[in-house]
Amino acid sequence: MARTANINVRTEPQTKSLAESIYSSFGLSLSDAINVFLNMSILEGGFPFEVKQPRLSKDTEVAIQEARDIISGKKEARRYSNARELFDELDLEDD
Repeated sequence: MARTANINVRTEPQTKSLAESIYSSFGLSLSDAINVFLNMSILEGGFPFEVKQPRLSKDTEVAIQEARDIISGKKEARRYSNARELFDELDLEDD
């Protein structure tokens, strides 16, 4: 049997869970997926994909910040009693 070495990685629990779900759909464990990544990195001589900063529109950046503020409790989420209320407000924003 081949010898192995341990790698300890710290990540957020939700990130780990989502990654495990994705890789399990391919029949891979998280360890298998990390080994694929490492071996592809060796074959490519670096990251096996392009690494760059995402370019987001100003509207997207504003929406992301609003979502973060809602999640952190800095801002209250808008609520609607029915879909018509929501659509009426969206129509007003278009004007």
